[in-house]
Amino acid sequence: MARTRVRISSLLALSAALALTAACGNTPSPQDAKSQDGTQPQANKKPVVVVTTTWEGAFAKAAGAEDVKVIVPQSVHHAPDYDPKPSDLAAVAKADFVLYAPFEPYAAKIKEAAGSKAKLVEVELDNDPTKVSAEVARLAGLFGTPEAATQWKTGFDTEYTKLNKDVQAAWPGGRSPSVVTQVFTAWAAKLAGATPVGTYGPEAVTPAQLAELAAKKPELVLDNAHMSTGTVLPDSGAKQVKIVNYPGEDLDLLAVYRNAAAELKKAMGS
Repeated sequence: MARTRVRISSLLALSAALALTAACGNTPSPQDAKSQDGTQPQANKKPVVVVTTTWEGAFAKAAGAEDVKVIVPQSVHHAPDYDPKPSDLAAVAKADFVLYAPFEPYAAKIKEAAGSKAKLVEVELDNDPTKVSAEVARLAGLFGTPEAATQWKTGFDTEYTKLNKDVQAAWPGGRSPSVVTQVFTAWAAKLAGATPVGTYGPEAVTPAQLAELAAKKPELVLDNAHMSTGTVLPDSGAKQVKIVNYPGEDLDLLAVYRNAAAELKKAMGS
């Protein structure tokens, strides 16, 4: 009888130990539990990025983002004039990151729609290569995609250097042209290897500015295609070059530099 009680006690102890082991093995860790209930992103999850325009979108793509939704259609010539639709704002609410430029008048609506989940990120929109590299690296740090950004920068630097040499090879007489540029297209003068002799905008050119800029006798006027006010220096003899800042729907930022290089070479060769 005593021997039977010992056996039963041993079996009960063994069953309890097995149950405890099973419970420990099946209990998710705090991190796993958070991932399952949706309160914390799973490891290696790609961030959902919503951007106001293709310009911010190109920066995000260069930084390594793969899931990028653009609010303002590329067909809208002047992006700041766009009025976000309810569906646009609904998409913002589902994002991990929302990229916008502070000068965009709908920035307040974007902030309100983002709620508490999305991280709002102001982006300095400037196609100057040094500033582009800095912004892309900063965004990659936020997205957790530094390797993708580094790889992109390597290709960007190679392509930019090639375009810069191609444009300089087209200088008339081998001499850098004198350039007047709109404030948001100064990067194109840098691509051409030229130092601007004057700038204008974003406001319309006043008669006083017109006289001052004309006195510089520029050979080229680099005009912002998205904020054009027509011929900037009429009767001055300067060739006006239309510079596009916003990438296409493919969010290829390098296409902007290729287009600018082609327009500059055309103007200097004609």
